[in-house]
Amino acid sequence: MCEHAPACPAASAPDREAARVIARHPGQGWGLLRDSVVVFEDTAALLPDGTAIEPHRAAPRSSTDGLLPGAALPRGGPRAVLARS
Repeated sequence: MCEHAPACPAASAPDREAARVIARHPGQGWGLLRDSVVVFEDTAALLPDGTAIEPHRAAPRSSTDGLLPGAALPRGGPRAVLARS
């Protein structure tokens, strides 16, 4: 499935959300991962077999996400981040 190493985890794996994003729809609040898992802004997920995963605490963000683990958002939340850009 994946041509990169390490390959994306399977949809049934506990770390399924580590798969690469292939389609992102932020205006609608969801994204499609390479393992066919649909992830939602509230951290819920929908597996390819139709199983729904309840919202859960998101994994810590990395520097590639724009925030470092433990870093607080500027006062004003995400909109303040956009305003600074």
